[in-house]
Amino acid sequence: MNKGKNFWETKKLSEMTPEEWEALCDGCGKCCLEKYVFEEDNTLVFTNIACRLLNRKTCRCRHYADRSRYVPECTPIRPEKIKDYYWLPKTCAYRLLNEGKPLPEWHPLISGAPESVRLAGMSAAGRCVSPKPEEEFQNYIVEWDDL
Repeated sequence: MNKGKNFWETKKLSEMTPEEWEALCDGCGKCCLEKYVFEEDNTLVFTNIACRLLNRKTCRCRHYADRSRYVPECTPIRPEKIKDYYWLPKTCAYRLLNEGKPLPEWHPLISGAPESVRLAGMSAAGRCVSPKPEEEFQNYIVEWDDL
């Protein structure tokens, strides 16, 4: 376990380099799950439906660099708009750091091991299904503790 001060402990999100910003992503894939909004009260819920670009085994985007070309509704996470991303999973490093909370022990920057996310049960790997039509989203709503 890492005990020293690291960039995520000393810098604001807005001060991070692009490389540091990208390193914050733990690769869980939960932000790439389809969401559903109930029209009557604007409540947002997660489904276990993977984006069509998400590799469901590795939880990595198949076309990360140009994902918006393939999925126009994909929202790139940017430091200047972090407060707008209310839908980020509660375990997301961007959300945690923005809320003044520490990274969890299983985060790869802490553990030193990318597979620690999956081993801790925090990945969408093995818990998500292939893409479905939007009219079926209600049938796939999940209430995982880590969302």
